[in-house]
Amino acid sequence: MPSNITSQQVEQIVHNLHNDPFEILGIHLLSEEEDKKTYVIRAYLPKASEAYVIAPELREEYKMRSHHHPNFFECEIEAHELNNYQLKIKQGDQEKVVYDPYQFKSSTITDYDLYLFQEGNHHRIYEKLGAHVMEQNGVKGVYFAVWAPNARNVSILGDFNSWDGREHQMRKINNIVWELFIPELDFGTHYKYEIKNWEGHIYEKSDPFGFAQEVRPKTASIVADLDSYQWNDQDWLEKRRNTDPLTQPISVYELHIGSWLHTSREQLPKNYGKQTEVVTASDAKPDARFLTYYELAESLIPYIKQLGYTHIELLPIAEHPFDGSWGYQVTGYYAPTSRYGSPEDLMYFIDQCHLNGIGVIVDWVPGHFPKDGHGLAFFDGTHLFEHGDPRKGEHKGWGTLVFDYGRNEVRNFLVANALFWFDKYHIDGIRVDAVASMLYLDYDRENGEWVANDYGGRENIEAVEFLRQVNGTIFNYFPGILSIAEESTSWAMVSRPPYMGGLGFNMKWNMGWMHDMLDYFAMDPWFRQFHQNSITFSMWYHHTENYMLALSHDEIVHGKSNIIGKVPGDEWQKFANIRSLFTYMFAHPGKKTMFMSMEFGQWTEWNVWKDLEWHLLNYQSHGQLKGFFSNLNAIYKAEPALYERDFEEEGFQWIDCSDSRHSVVSFIRRAKDSADFILVVCNFTPQPHSHYRVGVPEAGFYSEIFNSDSKDYGGSNMGNLGGKWTDEWFFHDYPHSLDLCLPPLGVLMLKLNRDKSPN
Repeated sequence: MPSNITSQQVEQIVHNLHNDPFEILGIHLLSEEEDKKTYVIRAYLPKASEAYVIAPELREEYKMRSHHHPNFFECEIEAHELNNYQLKIKQGDQEKVVYDPYQFKSSTITDYDLYLFQEGNHHRIYEKLGAHVMEQNGVKGVYFAVWAPNARNVSILGDFNSWDGREHQMRKINNIVWELFIPELDFGTHYKYEIKNWEGHIYEKSDPFGFAQEVRPKTASIVADLDSYQWNDQDWLEKRRNTDPLTQPISVYELHIGSWLHTSREQLPKNYGKQTEVVTASDAKPDARFLTYYELAESLIPYIKQLGYTHIELLPIAEHPFDGSWGYQVTGYYAPTSRYGSPEDLMYFIDQCHLNGIGVIVDWVPGHFPKDGHGLAFFDGTHLFEHGDPRKGEHKGWGTLVFDYGRNEVRNFLVANALFWFDKYHIDGIRVDAVASMLYLDYDRENGEWVANDYGGRENIEAVEFLRQVNGTIFNYFPGILSIAEESTSWAMVSRPPYMGGLGFNMKWNMGWMHDMLDYFAMDPWFRQFHQNSITFSMWYHHTENYMLALSHDEIVHGKSNIIGKVPGDEWQKFANIRSLFTYMFAHPGKKTMFMSMEFGQWTEWNVWKDLEWHLLNYQSHGQLKGFFSNLNAIYKAEPALYERDFEEEGFQWIDCSDSRHSVVSFIRRAKDSADFILVVCNFTPQPHSHYRVGVPEAGFYSEIFNSDSKDYGGSNMGNLGGKWTDEWFFHDYPHSLDLCLPPLGVLMLKLNRDKSPN
């Protein structure tokens, strides 16, 4: 019997108390003489009745003995060399032959990997931690590694060991990470980590770096292959890399995949949404299910192309347990939700978007995470990912926890995660949720419920540095992408680079504009004359940040009504108000985002449990509104004056913002070529004006290139018969002016036609 282990050491293995089972289990050299060596092989097999060592090179089979414990087996083998062996295990009337995981002693994670991770600068740590299929010593299997520095012991659970944490105990390296290579596992393996703290409490956790998870309510991680998909979007990525998005048209269609459309059919009709092809698949159908990523590609992409949006923005698609969270309570930051298919299916969808000229933005949620037992909360039996002090580590109003941005490894987890989505899924941008909740230590907290920073202030300095780091990292690797902040306060330089003192985003949602617009358009038009400042104020600061104008999902839930329900008047006036609001939005400096259902005038609020009200497209007014958006996007993308200088003072010029009595404003948008400009005139009351004079900078014929009151959109069709010649009439400080007909609740866009000469 081998004499170099004790009963106490065996008991540590049997009771899962050893932080390096390789010291006991596996193959060990006992002695060495000139012509032979003596090895001992030990295995703990909790469910085995008998065990044998098979040594293929020796063509021998050796019975293992139980000296210390009925399920702790060992045997000695004399051989010149013993490089490879297997275990034959008998469990009742079953027998299996497996490779011993404890003979694979090499570690995939290097000391340098751990150094970078502890420093917070291992940008691709997801290639090291998590579960990865690989070969060791010519044997294929899965290498598992998890950060759980404060755990007493960690094991791997799965179908392969009947979810028994005694069988695959991991070893701790450098007192930081636990690892184990399990041979003969492959892609598709379901697994979790069993984590014991020092009090002996056991937690079953999904893999924080897992690439896939089971469909909720199940919570196991799944070993997934992210490298086999053959991408076809190289031209798109190259063009993106060499393009400044701030000078491009960006019109974003924000959607929640799970409530855009359900289906109970095997295949959806193409070009979904045409009046003659509307199919309702709502909660009225008991067999309705989510679209798969493949079905989404078939139905959504033609719809977006028809409407003319440049990008789609997906509400969070990282794994989350509760549908009603809309995806904003994430448990699997590296796993796209399995509700709609596999990781490869999502890759196909994004690839198809790119091949059809559509960019993909995803909502990213680094501000908080839920308390679900299988997730990040209290991960290794301590407050590992979250602050231990609830005054910094909990959002009580949301019932969620806050990341510890001051901890290098946590910051690394998040920075690498942002990079991961660009690297593995080729996304084109992130929209970072709830940035204000990260920036302020007293966010949604009463006095006494928060802790000041080291300087006595309310600013979260650690979160600021994290945001700068994540933005600097992703732009360094992927120029041409978007990083958009949902930031609702007056924090300065959100969309300026860190070297200037900014947060490093290249775009920020203009929440002030959104509130002003919705307040203004909710008024009876007669009262708008007293609130002219609501529609003009944003022009005075539009160039101070790179603004995204957003009418998002948050504005049509929780009793706020959908957009068309917010505006006053009869049905005709409601649709006219909507058209004037969005035409003004597209003429206003800044990129554009709007939420699904607004494009066809859904009456009810968004409901995450139901489809959009697609049947409304059978009605003329709703179909015409959809056509309006197609044309509005087309004119927006066709006219550089509407997008090239969104963030420059010179890109916008008032003509008249003071005609509050008529609730009329007029202004000019200019392209980089200052001779290329668009004249915009807005009438925000139902009172038309047959002779409304507007000064213009140049004489000539001004073509009416867009009229929100067109009969094609359901309007009254008042306008200027295609355009107007200027008069030599000094007005608005210009020597020339136009005598225009302003339609009711209408917005006009006119452009100087330099090729047209008087007859």
